Amino acid sequence: MDNALYGDKEVEFMNIEKLYCNLHGDYAEAKARLMSDGLIEKFVLKFLDDPSMQQLRDAIASGDLATAFRAVHTLKGVAANLSFSELRETASALTEQLRRGDGTVDDVLLMKVENAYKLVTDSIQKESGK
Repeated sequence: MDNALYGDKEVEFMNIEKLYCNLHGDYAEAKARLMSDGLIEKFVLKFLDDPSMQQLRDAIASGDLATAFRAVHTLKGVAANLSFSELRETASALTEQLRRGDGTVDDVLLMKVENAYKLVTDSIQKESGK
């Protein structure tokens, strides 16, 4: 973690570039969009509370593919906004498969989304100490 001194208080910050490298994201794209590491860190940490992945899991388990589509579409959008490239790509592929609405879920695509999501959340938790 990087440290900064604010007044008499030392504040720790994540190493955002390292984080993006670890989670297969695009730091330059995130920086261009959000303009500062502080804002990137703020929204990256909020990602851990995003319910989209759990909603996707629950919807698939219950066979509710319309809700699964909305959940993975939301996950794709959040990943795109934060430049989590691998997660965005895998969620996008599953979104398109569910958009066709043939009543099935591609288990290989779902596993790729799960793996990319785990990489992102594990990387954030490791880098942030949460």
